[in-house]
Parts: sequence; C-alpha cells; structure tokens
Amino acid sequence: MIDVEAENKELGRKYRALLRVSKTVDKAEDKARIRKAFDVAIEAHKDMRRKSGEPYVYHPIEVARIAAEEIGLGTTSIVCALLHDTVEDTDITLDDVERMFGKKERTIIDGLTKISGVVDYSVSMQAENFRKILLTLSDDVRVILIKLADRLHNMRTLDAMRRDKQLKIASETVFLYAPLAHRLGLYALKTELEDLSLKYTDPEVYNEITTKLQKSKAVRTRFVNQFSSPIKIELERQGFNFSVKARTKSVYSIYNKIKTKHVTFEEIYDVFAIRIILETDQEREKAVCWNTYSIVTDFYQPNPDRLRDWVSTPKGNGYESLHTTVMSPGGKWVEVQIRSQRMDDIAEKGFAAHWKYKEGVEESHFDTWINKIRELLENQDLNAVDFIDDFKLNLFSEEIFIFTPNGEIKSLPKGASALDFAFEIHTEVGYHCMGAKVNHKLVPLSTELSSGDQVEIITSKKQKPNESWLDYVTTGKARTKIKSSLREDKRRLSREGKVGFEKWLKKHKIAKTEENVKRLLSFFSLPSPYELYYQFEIGKLKLSRIKNLQIEGGKILRKVTEHKPKEDIGEALKKNNGKEEMLVIGEGMDHFDYKISPCCSPIPGDEVFGFITIKEGIKIHKTNCPNAVQLMSNYAYRVVKARWTSQQKIAFLAGLKIIGIDEVGLVNNVTRVISNELNVNMRSISFDSNDGVFDGTIMVYVHDTRHLNELQLKLGQIEGVTNVIRIEN
Repeated sequence: MIDVEAENKELGRKYRALLRVSKTVDKAEDKARIRKAFDVAIEAHKDMRRKSGEPYVYHPIEVARIAAEEIGLGTTSIVCALLHDTVEDTDITLDDVERMFGKKERTIIDGLTKISGVVDYSVSMQAENFRKILLTLSDDVRVILIKLADRLHNMRTLDAMRRDKQLKIASETVFLYAPLAHRLGLYALKTELEDLSLKYTDPEVYNEITTKLQKSKAVRTRFVNQFSSPIKIELERQGFNFSVKARTKSVYSIYNKIKTKHVTFEEIYDVFAIRIILETDQEREKAVCWNTYSIVTDFYQPNPDRLRDWVSTPKGNGYESLHTTVMSPGGKWVEVQIRSQRMDDIAEKGFAAHWKYKEGVEESHFDTWINKIRELLENQDLNAVDFIDDFKLNLFSEEIFIFTPNGEIKSLPKGASALDFAFEIHTEVGYHCMGAKVNHKLVPLSTELSSGDQVEIITSKKQKPNESWLDYVTTGKARTKIKSSLREDKRRLSREGKVGFEKWLKKHKIAKTEENVKRLLSFFSLPSPYELYYQFEIGKLKLSRIKNLQIEGGKILRKVTEHKPKEDIGEALKKNNGKEEMLVIGEGMDHFDYKISPCCSPIPGDEVFGFITIKEGIKIHKTNCPNAVQLMSNYAYRVVKARWTSQQKIAFLAGLKIIGIDEVGLVNNVTRVISNELNVNMRSISFDSNDGVFDGTIMVYVHDTRHLNELQLKLGQIEGVTNVIRIEN
C-alpha cells in the first residue's frame, strides 16, 4: 500500500534540502525557476516507480542535489538535472522545455537525452555511447557534469538491481566515468564512483578493506593529532589562518596498491595524508604554501624524491597543491599536502564547474583538454572501442612538461615518447618525423621523455608512418593519426591490388564474378574484397593453394578443405566419469561448451561470467578478472551469466605466491603442509631467496575456492611466511 501523504512530506523535505545546498542560488527569480522545474518533474513522473519501489521523481531530485552540493553547479544545471529524464520518459518535448525555461536548458536536456542509452540497463554498447557523451562536449560541458551526477546516484542505489546488471554498470563506471570525473577535476566524485564500483565487482575485498579502515581509525586520529601538533603551534605563532585534516586513502586506491604492489593492508604506509589548508589571497598563495612547506620540514625530514610541485605547474585538470613525504618520529613516512582554500575547492568540486562560466577568464587548461578530445572525435574512421582505448590513454595519465627549442611548454602524459611530442606539435610534423634531439642529443623516436626535457624534431618529406610506430606512442592523438595514415595507405594499396588481382584471375582463367570472389574470400579466410586485394598487393596471399580449387568454364565449383579434428573443450572438467557439466550458462542456465580463461584461471567457488568470443566460443572469467572491467564495459552485449553447479572432486590448477623470511627448513615445511596435511597434488614449485627474503611460486591442483582458501590459511600459519597470495594467471 502506497502512503501518498508520507511521500508528499518526503518531497517537501527533499525540496527544502535542495535549496539549502544550492549555494549559488540566492535571487528570488532563480528559486522560482527551480520550484517550477521541481513541480514539472513531479507531475511528469507521477506514475513512475524505481526498481526499489520508491517514486521515480526521487532520482532526478537527488541528481539535482548532487549537481548543486557536490559539483557546485548553479540554477540552470539544477533545472536541467530535475528535468533530465522528462523528454526521454514522459510526454514533455524539447519545445515544451524551451517554452517553459529557455534555449540553454533545451540544449543541455537535448544533450542528456541523446546519451540516455548509457543508463539504459538493457543494452550496453558502452563504447559507442561514451563517444556520444563526448560529442556533447561541444554543446555544453554541463551535460557531462549532470551525467556524472546521474551516474553517481545510480551507483548509490545499485542495490535494487540484479547481480548481472550490477556488474555491468559497476564495470562501466570504473572503466569510463571515474576517469572522466578525475580528468574534470572532480576528485570526491571520482573517489566515490571507484569505491562503489569495487563494492559490486569485488564485495569481499571491499568489505575487508572497509572493516580494517574502521578498526584502525582511532589509532590514525591519535597519530595525526600528535604529528600535526608542533606544525599547528608554529603556524599559529606566525599568524597563519589554516585548518589541518587527515585524508584517508580511498578503498579503491588501497585495493589497487595491494593488487599491483603485492603488499598487505598493513604494509601500505600512505593509508592517509595530512592536508594543511591555508586562508590567503590568491596573489600570495604560492609564497604562503612554500612558507608552510619550510615549517613542516623544520620539524620532519623530507624525502627529496617525493616532492610534487603542482602549485607552480598545475595538472591539466586544474589541480593545484604542494605534496611532500616526511619521516615521522615513529619511523613512518607521512604525506603532507599543502594548499590554499581556493585550491582545495577546485580539487574537490572540479576545475570545470568553478571557472568555465566566469567572465574574462582566459582559455583554461580545461578548454585545452576539451580541444584535444574534439580532435579525437573528428576522426570518423576510428571504431568506438579503438576510440575508447585511445581516449583512456590520456585519461589515466600523469603529466610531464616538455620544452620546445623556443622555450614553449607542452604537456604530455607520463611515458610519452619523442614521437608523441612530434604529433603534439602538429600532425604533419608527426607524419614526417624521422628523428629527435632531446637536450641537444640525437635519440631514437621511441625515446621516453622526462619532465623538463627540451626536444627538437627532425623531419623529412620522404618519411611516413609505419606499423611499428604504434608500439612506441602513448597519446591518443598520435595513435589515432598514425592509424588514420596507415588506413589511407592500405586503401591505396588495396586499389592497386585490385588491378593486379584481376589480371591474376584472367591468367588462371577465373571469371571475375561476385560468386567467384565470395568463394575466394571463403577459401583464403578473408572478411572482404578490400582485404583480399590488399593482401594480394603486399604478397601475403598463398596463391600456390589455387591447386585446391576446382575450376570449370571460369567458375569456381568448390574448394577442397582439410578436416581438422574438433578441439576438445573443457578437458579438465571430464575427469570424473565423464561428468563435465559443472557450469550453467545464460539466462536459461543451460549447459554449453566453454573454456576456462587463462587470464584469471577461475575455479569452482569463484564468482564467474561467460564471454562469447568470436573464434573460441564461450570463455569463463572471474568477475574480478583483470580484463573483466574492459569486457563488460565495451562488449557487455556478449557477456552471459554463468555459475558453478555441483562441486565434484575434480582437480583445477591454481597458483600461489608465498613471501616470507628465509629460514632453514622453510621449503620443507611448505611442501609438508601441501602434501601431507591437505593431500594436495603439486604440479610445480619454485623458490628464490634474496638477502634473507624468499619468494616462492607453487602450482597446485585444488577442487574449489574453499579448498584453496584452506590451503592459503595453513601456509600463512607456517613460521617465517608473511604473505600468501593467489596468482591470477
């Protein structure tokens, strides 16, 4: 039974809360516009409910609240957030929006409606949708900001969705939306999106890290107070206005560190950072930050390799801060971040939101970034998945600053090569680049650049891109332009190949009919005539195989093929009296042939999904497989449900990495636990000892995750062993 009165009271509360957090809304006419949009949204969505059962209108109201409070957007954005689903889901048209609110609102809501497929949970041609999102950047960046607010609210309410939908949406979020929020300078938003994604893609790890953070909170607070006390006293003595707070590392970044560095939670030294925020005029910011740095390093010894100065050269997303890592009295490294209140606001709320609409601001870093995106979008040849890969290269990158011979600064992603720099200067310079001088010394094009390098590019009219260039460029722009040039070359060769191929057909008395060309494509296993002519021109076609063709009167009758034995699928599963059906796949949970994917080697007990490959049938991956996020984001339409059924006593190969202190008899103790106590068969064992630390890898046959966990637990209890980690591949 729906309690209408209670829901109306809740709507009233939500409206007051929205006005309370809308800091930029102070004029009566702005409040009236928000009230009008609020009423229109309630009326338009009055008969709709969300999966959780609550009124649908709660969603646009929450999106508007996130846009106002967490991104700092103004009246126009709040109005558009309240109405963002109306044109898509109700009878309201874009003309109605323009009549009631104005042209700007129409443009933004049109942009949001165009990309509504992104939040359509039934489809997920995610890469193509994301390209559509970026195309709207040319209209109004607020489209993207409201879209991020929309995605954040969907992630906060993901509990109501089915498990397979949760995985798809969480994967898309961490793959695309979190990096986009990061690049737009929305640090708080990016952190929450990543944490919520992990909550659904790997709930066990998420809960474990959350619990450990909660348990160590009191100890952290005591440490922060003790550490910051002398700094506070000195800052007060010198008359600074400031606040000090501890910023705990996000769950997702702790998870990433554990995974990439192979360390335990307890071994991560920078679980938190101390942040000093200073109240000061914009003209004095830099001096005040460095003065504070001087005070911090008077008390604590800094690590010179860990100084990061983003006050002098801000990051591309507008982030400004001074970071240093110092040694505390207890022998712990502690990161200290020093910034002004203005810098902190930009770091939390986003460069775009703060500066994009202020009059008189020169072209910002943000605009420069948007222009780079537009360059990528202009290349219509690029398919959507390629586009995402190229785009992500630029999203995740740290930046380096390179000087031209004239002293002009160019920013590039960390890891960029001399060839990337050539394309950064101009596409034509990139195409004809044949060498580079870094700091006046001649170097190969593949040379990785470092911040501060001065680079001069040497060009030649005769030079043109080749396939190997793709191996040593990292920027999306360079990669896109090289691929475009190679495609143009391929088209030219294909045109020339067509002429030569037709002569070849004539020589072998084969008529140039559509049917004959189709049979030849099938015979040479090629996808199109275009590819056939290209392969012919570059000499890759095995023309000697023509003897396997039967030709009569210029017509190819049939081809002679060799019958290859069918590959045996799921061999490891057939060891128990032919009972191999341990996995059920798809909506109907049927039995299909499948392969266990080697990239994550799932075993019974692991949460898994099926992925329909083009040539190898269905492959089974773990939901937290390193490749899962990309597969679910770009090819979610090829992902199928899968789960283990009976836990039969079949042996699955799994790997364990053991780290510890080298002691006499340790290897013996490890093998004894494996063979004697748990009756586990080993396939291989290797140990490496270096300066008293040993590092071992064991491949064992286990029945399921419970069996493997039991083995991990037992091995972890051996004296001298500090860490036992499952190897994914």
